[in-house]
Amino acid sequence: MTLDARMKERCAQVERALDRWLPPATAQPRQLHESMRYSVFAGGKRLRPALLLEACAAVGGEDDHALPAACALELIHTYSLVHDDLPCMDDDDLRRGKPTNHKVFGEALALLCGDALLTHAFLLLAREQVAAGVPTVVAAEVAAVLAEAAGSGGMVGGQAVDMDSERKSVGAETVEYIHRHKTAALLRAAVESGALIGGAAPAARAGLATYGAELGLAFQITDDLLDLESSEEALGKRPRQDEQLDKATYPKVYGVERSRQLARQCVSRAKAALECLGENGALLGQLADHVVERTG
Repeated sequence: MTLDARMKERCAQVERALDRWLPPATAQPRQLHESMRYSVFAGGKRLRPALLLEACAAVGGEDDHALPAACALELIHTYSLVHDDLPCMDDDDLRRGKPTNHKVFGEALALLCGDALLTHAFLLLAREQVAAGVPTVVAAEVAAVLAEAAGSGGMVGGQAVDMDSERKSVGAETVEYIHRHKTAALLRAAVESGALIGGAAPAARAGLATYGAELGLAFQITDDLLDLESSEEALGKRPRQDEQLDKATYPKVYGVERSRQLARQCVSRAKAALECLGENGALLGQLADHVVERTG
């Protein structure tokens, strides 16, 4: 199976589960549930849940066990996008080629939508993991890994430093901190959670965690480059937003060509970390290459 076919299969698998576990749009409060579903099903490649599922499979785990955590991870990611798009943050009016949540439902409901998605993610981690057969001690550890990656020591902390660094002259250390926390932390948590659910040996868990961290940094550096070089059609949002907000990015600090080299170096380190998995890590290696080759 090709990487593209595998990713489409994973996307469909995750979407079916999300549809099952999210409240229906007809349930009260209807507008809030419509808002949640609008952003969750607005498109997207489902990279983070796919990484979790593939990491679990690579160490011999079962998809049914990993699906609740995979869906929870996607809800956390989607909540962060809804909040990032708000006027008080990046003030974006397009996401995945569609009007952003607050443009459709208003700022107050968009804020509540993000709150609800984040909270629902931890409901899945607490309830659906155990219902799927994940041991309670493992379910608790997965919840802790994702909470740490999403909170002030991870994604939210990286976003805070990102906002504080706008329109300032910052160095390489600051921009790496932002990228490793705002983006890479959640990607690392995805593969580490998959490893946990799959019952990985310590060496495999450590290797996958390193893979996720390096992949995440490569992903964000590439995002920085795409913001400069790609189109609205390919990105699904307005390009050159980082430049307009004068954000701390790799191209701003290193220039375009050096940033591209650094992304490739991250991918090399990510793939090297998979050696402990042998052939079982082949698809994850292909995914790492895809991250820096993508156009949107």
